[in-house]
Amino acid sequence: MAKGFKVVIPARYGSSRLPGKPLLEIAGEPMIRHVVARACASGADEVVVASDDARILDACAGLGAATQLTATEHRSGTERVAEVIAARGWEADTVVVNLQGDEPCMPAALIDQVASDLGGCAGAGMATLASPIRRVEALFDPHVVKVVTDVEGFALYFSRAPLPWHRDEFLGSRASLPESVTFLRHIGLYAYRAGFLERYLAWPPAPLEVAESLEQLRVLWHGERIHVGIAERTPGPGVDTREDLGRAEAWMSADD
Repeated sequence: MAKGFKVVIPARYGSSRLPGKPLLEIAGEPMIRHVVARACASGADEVVVASDDARILDACAGLGAATQLTATEHRSGTERVAEVIAARGWEADTVVVNLQGDEPCMPAALIDQVASDLGGCAGAGMATLASPIRRVEALFDPHVVKVVTDVEGFALYFSRAPLPWHRDEFLGSRASLPESVTFLRHIGLYAYRAGFLERYLAWPPAPLEVAESLEQLRVLWHGERIHVGIAERTPGPGVDTREDLGRAEAWMSADD
């Protein structure tokens, strides 16, 4: 387990599909409380909820996490995390995990894993996780982000398209996954070194990032490395729709 890492939970009130999403209830409690509980169960020595809305911060009272009111104009959770880092004056080599406020089913073990992965990988300023894709439908789903890595586990590319494309197998049929290659689903959990994140935000958005709507591609575009660990557990569903609230509650019941 990494020593001395932080967790920042960016959570904004506005959402085009689910306004006030962090405050919607799962199993009788606002979703953000479930996320905070996951973070506090990890090995982090500090957990901070960062939001542009005081109602979200108020909902986190009594859970052992710090709260910080952040600017409304941030375009991403990454920018919100960076505001927290600057405000708290964390050292450049501090490992910071970005746990999105709509991930109430993220196992604490994976938070520890991604922090430990980055802490032990001097060649990367950023780390993330992935899990094997088992269903062919997931490979062809543009809402499922795929990643391919090199022999040392560093990311080569992330895409919403099927990746890698098995030319011979898919030429004949797309009914099942070829067994000769591993397909990986990206898990949107990130660890950064604080100094790296400052550099990241100084870079302009990359053309590939804009095309795929995947902000991690900015890192690869500018020649930096992202290490991808294979998740030790399978995370439960994130929440993007009202239907996902029910899926998250069912997952929590099964996980208890």
